[in-house]
Amino acid sequence: MRIVVDVTPLALPRTGIGNYVLGMLRGLTEAGTADDVVAFSVLGPPGRRRVEQALESLALDRRLIVLPPKSHYWRTAWSRLGRGPVEWLAGPLDVFHFSDWMYPPQRSGVRATTIHDVVPLRHPEWVHPQTQRMHSRKYAHAARTCDVIVVNSEYTANEVVELLRFPRERIRVAYPGVDPAFEPDGPAQDLRAPYVLTVATLERRKNLETLLEAMAIVQRSRPELSLAVVGAPGWQAPDLASAGVIQLGYVADAELAALYRGCEVFVYPSRFEGFGIPIVEAMASGAAVVASAHDSMDEASGGAAIRADPDSPEAIAAGIDRALAERATLKDRGLEHARRFTPRAQGEAILDAYQDAASGS
Repeated sequence: MRIVVDVTPLALPRTGIGNYVLGMLRGLTEAGTADDVVAFSVLGPPGRRRVEQALESLALDRRLIVLPPKSHYWRTAWSRLGRGPVEWLAGPLDVFHFSDWMYPPQRSGVRATTIHDVVPLRHPEWVHPQTQRMHSRKYAHAARTCDVIVVNSEYTANEVVELLRFPRERIRVAYPGVDPAFEPDGPAQDLRAPYVLTVATLERRKNLETLLEAMAIVQRSRPELSLAVVGAPGWQAPDLASAGVIQLGYVADAELAALYRGCEVFVYPSRFEGFGIPIVEAMASGAAVVASAHDSMDEASGGAAIRADPDSPEAIAAGIDRALAERATLKDRGLEHARRFTPRAQGEAILDAYQDAASGS
């Protein structure tokens, strides 16, 4: 089975979606053979360099087509016009798995995509209008044309059924696999003071404003604690310029793992997620976790995180205090929970979905 995977999301600094794509590729090659998986994209020279760097540890075929100066326009035109099958550039295939970035037609084979979350449909006020338009078109196209849609949680599966009217029997859950960099043994980051850590693209949905209020409550009794914030700026980014906040920006996985290991507590106060992979990354690295009580993070949290109402600074502050008191227990629970989220399990679930779609079962 020759599987062509659109890897265009790897052209940007990796966050949740890029990490999911990379884990998917790693898992597919572990579950099958590397010769069966083709990393495909149409992108500009800078994007190609980033994709090559992301794929450097994976022995798989690459079909990375460079079309400067604005590859985005080529991808958009190809998707909207719906002309010229992907086989022209990617070669013969049995499966084409496209991304949010483009959805060209194909002559034959299984057609698949991943829906990571439905935030642009459920909460359009939390995303840039351009993002809402792009994802809405992709979702509608996927619902019309896909043989199978892969999602990262049962929660998102139910959202796809409700909002896209896509048959549940053609949706497959493949939980994200945690990158091997996130493990408890290794260097721990020292920020010269004890710190609470959060990781998120800096945007409204991630709810950092409420976390700032919660930290102000915590610091009344624990003034030595700082809040370290990892994440690149996003749309409607919050103002983080306040005392006791360490802004670290975007960091690579190796540094992020060290930050997870070095923190007193990891807090993820998001209002809505498709899954919430930083929760599991933190657990895999040995951190005690406080996570939002929103249902969309139930699967990532399992029974290993302290849950807190994302709209209540007092609840988040109480969660942090409790996590500080129960760090050892939470670490053990988190490590056990995180072990189930492997790239191989992710790849096996996706490969099974392809095989079932190809056989019509």
